[in-house]
Amino acid sequence: MKPPIVPCSYDEWKHCITVLCRIPLTPRYVDARIAALADPRDYGTQRFIETWGEAHLDNVRGWFNQARAELAAGGIA
Repeated sequence: MKPPIVPCSYDEWKHCITVLCRIPLTPRYVDARIAALADPRDYGTQRFIETWGEAHLDNVRGWFNQARAELAAGGIA
């Protein structure tokens, strides 16, 4: 079974980032994405909102913050 196109949970999102996209969730990457997604003037953030909407942006911000907390607690599996 294929995962959904738009992740609905932290685990689905993490799978999309780390497995499907092969992007390691490093502290540097996570912090950069949190900063960019918090900036409404950031072009990438504006495009994200146009494509996926504010509600999904809120989810993704929360998931990046959850990833940051996991990293601070000893890493991401």
